[in-house]
Amino acid sequence: MLKADELVKYYGRRRALDGFTLTVAPGEIVGLIGHNGAGKTTFVEIVTGLVRPDAGRIRIGTHDALRSGRTARRLLGVAPQETALYGSVSARENLRLLAGLAGLRGRRRDAEITAVLEELHLTAVADRAVGALSGGQRRRVQAATAMVGSPPLLLLDEPTAGADPHTRSALLAAVRARAEAGAAVVYTTHYLPELVDLDATLALARAGRVVARGTQRELTRDLPGELRVTFADPAEPELRTPTVDPGADLAALLAEGRTPASVDVRRPGLDDLYQRLEATADERQPERHDAAA
Repeated sequence: MLKADELVKYYGRRRALDGFTLTVAPGEIVGLIGHNGAGKTTFVEIVTGLVRPDAGRIRIGTHDALRSGRTARRLLGVAPQETALYGSVSARENLRLLAGLAGLRGRRRDAEITAVLEELHLTAVADRAVGALSGGQRRRVQAATAMVGSPPLLLLDEPTAGADPHTRSALLAAVRARAEAGAAVVYTTHYLPELVDLDATLALARAGRVVARGTQRELTRDLPGELRVTFADPAEPELRTPTVDPGADLAALLAEGRTPASVDVRRPGLDDLYQRLEATADERQPERHDAAA
């Protein structure tokens, strides 16, 4: 549904994107992660047409988004990182405006608005001015403007930043439902547990490019977890050791004649992956700067 190839973007002498490549299939949620400055928001701005790349290609569905921009971008809904709503009018009126820009009219428009308000638990506040809503409610209205009309591509840039647990739960449920219905979703976040809840595939951005891509299982397969052992003898301190084969490491302890009282294995997760990839990128960074120079 979305295919971005070798995107490059300069701001003065700073290269914000440096060969950024990402493909997202229908029904897939891609968790786009990386530190501030990694290129995530610039990528979203280019796909939405707010910024034009200096090089590279983008296809949305069957359309070349850089040539047939308006046609291609009718296929996407976007919730930017910064709230972009009209505070003096109601949530419903904000949605009516965005639905109209997406080409929805009449009964279909009203039905779509009613459905997304219900989906995001906003029906009770739909006719209040957005400026009078809580921060969490405004976050949900922002997401609703992206989802109204059920576009086949969703770009959600930090949609739960600063959100309360109720807002977070409603948004994640709505994102899962959209993917299950066939939408392709790009979801940027610094809150890694959300990506586990969404069963997202992962794309790690670093210095303007995607440096790792795959499922959590694929990307954490060779990472060490941690073996935690306490012993029957209270004089023996708790053992915590990195492990890629906890069974073999535990067998080695038993062979030494030591008697465990409890054993716990922590499997590698997204935090471990993130730290490993960041460390690897740091090791390569001087070489890349030299090459760029």
